Amino acid sequence: MTANVHDEASLKFAQEALSATPVIILGSGASAAHGVPGMWPLAQHLMKAAIPADWNDSERGEWDGFVAQLARDVDLERALQAIRPTERQTHFVAATTRAFLLPSDVTVLHALLADRWALPLSRLYRHLFDSTHPNVHVITPNYDRLAEYAADAADLSCFTGFGYGHLQSRAKHPNTRVTVNRREARTVSVWKVHGSLDWFQDEANQIVGVPSVVDVPTGYSPLMITPGIDKYRLTHGEPFRTILACSDNALENARAYFCVGYGFNDEHLQTKLVERCDKESTPLVIITKELTPTAKAFLRGGRCRRYLAIEDGPAGARGYMNDEPDGFDLDKQIWKLDDFLDHVIGGAA
Repeated sequence: MTANVHDEASLKFAQEALSATPVIILGSGASAAHGVPGMWPLAQHLMKAAIPADWNDSERGEWDGFVAQLARDVDLERALQAIRPTERQTHFVAATTRAFLLPSDVTVLHALLADRWALPLSRLYRHLFDSTHPNVHVITPNYDRLAEYAADAADLSCFTGFGYGHLQSRAKHPNTRVTVNRREARTVSVWKVHGSLDWFQDEANQIVGVPSVVDVPTGYSPLMITPGIDKYRLTHGEPFRTILACSDNALENARAYFCVGYGFNDEHLQTKLVERCDKESTPLVIITKELTPTAKAFLRGGRCRRYLAIEDGPAGARGYMNDEPDGFDLDKQIWKLDDFLDHVIGGAA
C-alpha cells in the first residue's frame, strides 16, 4: 500500500470504530500526557520514601528487599510481587502513592478552570454522545480523576459507582443515574477497577467517596489497589467486585474498543476484551506513545482479528492493522489523543 492508502484505511477504520460508541479503556499513558506520573516515577518516589518508625524488623527487611528490586530496574509490579507486605505496609504504599499523584491531579483540575477543553477526552465524550446512546463506558486502572473531570467539563453526568455530593456512599444500584425531566441524563460511567484518589475505607470497612479532601481522613485509609501480590485478592472485596462486574458487562456488550495509553498488562481487566476481539472480531483501536511488548505480542498473536494500533514514529506516527502487522508510517502525530481527534472527527469544539 502507498502512504495515502494507509492513511485512508486507518482513518476509515478509526471513524467506524468511534461511530460504534466504543468502550474507552484509559491506561497510565492517557494521564501521563497531562503530567500525572506513571509507574516509573512512582517507583522512584517509593524508593526514597521515609518508612514509618514503628515498623518491626521483619517489615523493614521486606521493604529493603523491595527497594533492592527497584534498584535493579525491576518494574514496580514485579518488585511488589516479590515481597509479602503486611497490612500496614500495603496501606503505606497506597497512602504514599496517593500523596504523590494528588498534586498532579489537582493541577489538571486547575487547567480545566482556565480552559474547559484542556482535556481532549471531553471532546471525545461529546462526539460519542452525538448519537442516541445515553451512556458511554470508560474503564481504567488509573487512580486519578481525569476521566471524571473531562465529563464535568463537557457538561455530562458522571457515575463511578458512588452517589453524588461531598460525602458519597456506594450507590445501591450500578445503573443509578441523574434524571432531567424524567429522562436519563447523558452519563459517562467510569469504572475505576483499582480505586480512586477520593475513595476511603475505615477499620469497620465503611467505604466513602470524599472528592474535596486533600489529606486522608482520620481513621481511614485510601481505597486504592496498588501493584503486588494483594492485587487480585483485594479485587474480590467491595466496591471492586461490583465495579469489575460492571466493567466486564461493558466489555462483553461493546461494539468496539478504544484504548488510550493502555499497555495490556492487566489480565483481570482485559480478559473479556481479548476474548471478543478473537471470537467476535470486535474492532479495536489503540493509540499510545509506545506500544508495550505485551500489546505487540497480543496484536501479533492472531487473537485480535480487526485492529488499528498507532504509536509514536519517525514520520509522526507508526500504524499497524490486522492486514498490515509489520506497520506503516503516518505523517501526523495521531498517537496523541488531541491530534487523533483532529484527524478523525475534525477540529476542536
